[in-house]
Amino acid sequence: MHDSVRDNEAAGQAGPPGQDSSLLDELAQVARAVRQLFGAQLQLLAAELGLARSAVSWILAAGLVATIAGVGLGLTVLGLIGLLLAKWLHSWILAFAVLAVLEALTLFGAILLFRRCMHWMSLPGTRQEWRAIMRDTLHRAEQDIEAEKGEP
Repeated sequence: MHDSVRDNEAAGQAGPPGQDSSLLDELAQVARAVRQLFGAQLQLLAAELGLARSAVSWILAAGLVATIAGVGLGLTVLGLIGLLLAKWLHSWILAFAVLAVLEALTLFGAILLFRRCMHWMSLPGTRQEWRAIMRDTLHRAEQDIEAEKGEP
């Protein structure tokens, strides 16, 4: 900020007060202002990219912590269910067998749901919709690229 004040004072004291010199002085001031503006924009961009890199690292760390906590919670809930089954059935072995059957049924249901979803994705109507979405997305991306090339 102090440099711009000195630049303004120096521009005001320079040369005779002619039309050409004042126009050149103003153009020089505009050029300095534009250079300062782009310099500030580049600094802002560098700061934003640094934050984005930091955010990606933190997102990955948070995802890892959430995964570990989710697995721990699942194991704790399974342990509590096993304990309740053991109290109710008066047998640890029978409780673990019932728990294993429940887990196997849940796994089987999840596999069936996954297969059903994959089947829905393979149906002709869904494939046509998927192709249309991909084609539209590619077309929009190509238009954006052409628009960016056309702009100075």
